[in-house]
Amino acid sequence: MEHHCGLITGDKEKVPLKNISVTLSISDFVAAVAATLNYENEEKVPLEAIFVFPMDEDSAVYSFEALVDGKKIVAELQDKTKAHSEYEEALSQGHQAYLLEEDDYSRDVFSCNVGNLQPGAKVAVTLRYVQELPLETDGALRYLLPAILNPRYQLTEQSANTCLNVQKTTVPLEDLPYTLSMVATITSQHGIERVQSNCSLSPIQYLTDDKTSAQVSLTEGHKFDRDVELLIYYSEVHSPSVAVEIGMQDMKPDSLMGAPSAMVSFYPDIPEVEASKACGEFVFLMDRSGSMECPMSTETNSQLRIEAAKETLLLLLKSLPMGCYFNIYGFGSSYEKFFPESVKYTQETMEDAVKRVKGLKADLGGTEILMPLCNIYKAASIPGHPLQLFVFTDGEVSDTFSVIREVKLNSKKHRCFSFGIGQGASTSLIKNIARVSGGTSEFITGKERMQTKALGSLKFALQYAVDNISLNWDLPTGVSVKMLSPEQPAIFRGQRLIVYAQLTGLLPQGESTGAVCIKHTLQGKSLENKVTFSLQPKADANFTIHRLAAKSLIQTKDLGSHEASKEEKEEVMNISLQSGVLSSFTAFIAINKELNKPVQGPLAHRMIPRPEFYLSAMGCPMPVAACVQRSLKCSAMPNRALCKLPSLGSSMLRASRAPGIVPYTRQSLDMTKVEPIKEKKKDSSTKKSNLQNEHRAFGENVVLQIISLQKANGSWELNEYLTKILNTKLKDIKAANPDKHGDPSAWATVLAVAWLHANGKELECEWELLERKAVAWLQDHAEAPPSQCLCKLPIVS
Repeated sequence: MEHHCGLITGDKEKVPLKNISVTLSISDFVAAVAATLNYENEEKVPLEAIFVFPMDEDSAVYSFEALVDGKKIVAELQDKTKAHSEYEEALSQGHQAYLLEEDDYSRDVFSCNVGNLQPGAKVAVTLRYVQELPLETDGALRYLLPAILNPRYQLTEQSANTCLNVQKTTVPLEDLPYTLSMVATITSQHGIERVQSNCSLSPIQYLTDDKTSAQVSLTEGHKFDRDVELLIYYSEVHSPSVAVEIGMQDMKPDSLMGAPSAMVSFYPDIPEVEASKACGEFVFLMDRSGSMECPMSTETNSQLRIEAAKETLLLLLKSLPMGCYFNIYGFGSSYEKFFPESVKYTQETMEDAVKRVKGLKADLGGTEILMPLCNIYKAASIPGHPLQLFVFTDGEVSDTFSVIREVKLNSKKHRCFSFGIGQGASTSLIKNIARVSGGTSEFITGKERMQTKALGSLKFALQYAVDNISLNWDLPTGVSVKMLSPEQPAIFRGQRLIVYAQLTGLLPQGESTGAVCIKHTLQGKSLENKVTFSLQPKADANFTIHRLAAKSLIQTKDLGSHEASKEEKEEVMNISLQSGVLSSFTAFIAINKELNKPVQGPLAHRMIPRPEFYLSAMGCPMPVAACVQRSLKCSAMPNRALCKLPSLGSSMLRASRAPGIVPYTRQSLDMTKVEPIKEKKKDSSTKKSNLQNEHRAFGENVVLQIISLQKANGSWELNEYLTKILNTKLKDIKAANPDKHGDPSAWATVLAVAWLHANGKELECEWELLERKAVAWLQDHAEAPPSQCLCKLPIVS
């Protein structure tokens, strides 16, 4: 394939990167990573090899070194401007030089330059970083090694200087010229239950009898053609903990790296409490750029992103509470919105929105998210209805700092729930717009469903937020604490809270303890969690806690060279240089002065290719194989069972589930045990035909078909469209109704909810909220005979 911008393509030139080796050490919920890039110049001229690669936004890069002919050259962290100057000067003098830097416009993209790589030379470049591991809904800890770097769309002329613009060289997956090896060692006091991955792993090897230590590795010859994901399941749910780490001995005792640092991890016991049914303004901002025509993953028959987005919007619309306000935006190079301003959620407005959702296409060009965000924030607030913003995007934006700053400026008036769609979504954008506004962030990759994660976040948004969060420390006399983490604006049920603090003063020499208590308020009720910890700091050669604390400080202050003030830039640079953690204002530079071979003419540039992946609005090709949308097949309900439905329904609806816990599965969601709906015959009535098509908007996904029939108030109408899904006749349904004189919608609602439990159990977390609406409506409208079975419906309080 041919590329432009003057870059040399991978299929026309030999590439000096031979393999990548990763050593991963996971201790409880923190990972320490060493990644080694092995280069070899097989050409007859000196080269400058440039490798642009993604890394998680939360990674704290603290070390960069090169091994040349058995000699280790350790890089120095410097002001980025100075590092660039020294790098160019070193090359001009014939020295070998190495440069590692973070992109000016996105904290999750890095570039590694290996300059003056002589013919036949072999060099191993190693970078080290530490990071917190996010907690998944099903209790797994998730480590992700990104492989895919999507094209990022430029927002400004200034962003044309980003290193992302040199990221054009791609090759087909089978022609990727380098491989990846990875060995992961995991330790946890809780015991390791299992490790799963989207890539082929060796069998787990337990290193201890009590299963507190284990090791896994990628199978040999793995092509780095996809994000590598590890899911670690511990035997017990994580409990609150405090770890204290000793500071660097050669630093001042009261400095950031010299004083002991504490990492506090809390899992607050927050009960599930639904907020007011009519509370909230919900705005859904959906990416409709060309890249949304890509499949969700490389899996066969993976659903297209835009189709998953449409299903997600339908589920969200059906799950909103009556009386709230809502609007839907679509964005690309331009943006569109369903209503001039947010409208009240009624049957009429919901039907209008559902109709528009069906016609959505990925036809708005590039990805320009800043303009619609500004439009949303300019709208007047609705009294009593706080703004809840849901953002769905590939994350393919170049100047992420401008977007983050805009969200931060408006953080007092809203919460933002963000979703990164597919491999390659910007962790910098997705995580930070949620972080600065007090929301949550999610990433949808592999077989994960956008629908599941979006409904889980809506469940968060419908609950009261925990506020008035404070930490109270109980420490010995002479020991004080300085908070390093920013204030936490909100905590949601099931979330983990990690904060960093610096302990100053003289710690006791013998065994002693301290305690910390987190206090917060929920609906005017005071709650607290307390944990006691040892004050004897532990040594860690990586100074993991110190560097994670420094990264936390950098994240709150570093908004890039074009967004940060002079004071902010100086503060970030000071933290970066003191801690050794890379920032957007610093870079690692290493020079091998023993090599002194002046270069005759300019160095030949070799771009390390990345895997060819999805279609984008910038012209990347779509995979040759056509991607067919997943077909969900659902079973019909036998006619003879209808007369027994009250007892059958009660049995099904009593299915045990922990109150407030959203079921979650990573398995394939194809419901192959059920039969597809037969195609309806054309009706002579135009009105009936239109109504039929209205409810069949999402093809043969029968779960969605029955959901699309639900009214805004939570009920279902007893009509022929519902009976078609139940595979019976309307007259038989009416005859089976135990309350012939009551509202037939109550009977229809019982049937619909029972059908969902019988046929859509694997997707329960996606229709749980709309089921609540149905149960609430039944409680208000059902009459007594049906109440005998209705009282057994599961009510999650």
